[in-house]
Amino acid sequence: MSVGADTRVGGAWWATRRGTAAIEFGLFAPLMLILLGGVVELGNGVFEAMQVQSAAEAGALYVAKHGWNAAAISAAVINATQTIGIEATPAPTKFCGCPGSGAITVTSCTAICSNGSAVGTYVQINATLANDQILSLSGLVLPTTLTGLAIVRLN
Repeated sequence: MSVGADTRVGGAWWATRRGTAAIEFGLFAPLMLILLGGVVELGNGVFEAMQVQSAAEAGALYVAKHGWNAAAISAAVINATQTIGIEATPAPTKFCGCPGSGAITVTSCTAICSNGSAVGTYVQINATLANDQILSLSGLVLPTTLTGLAIVRLN
């Protein structure tokens, strides 16, 4: 078998597959773009959720350092991150309660807890952010409002 014969057979075979790569790219490119859009959307949502929780925790840190001041706590929440649109809603609230297994039971500030200890004073700090989706992908369901919550004991 000569070298020229192998070249002609190989060349004829490749001539029949000339447009195959373009067709495959045309079929898979939209799928890859949709997947990439979903990954970007999900990543953006997770990042914003972390920023909202960080803002609520910044409000809790303010309470721990400076005590109760609703306006200053709200300002600490709003200014905690570079993310625009974070709000301290609902407003910070101060309440009395007894710590239990995994939760705080809200009670009167003059009451005594069931275990005999004194009632503690707590502050609840909330942060919210409207989640604007970059792409409206029907299969990707993300919450429309991201929320963060922190509770800190004053005494």
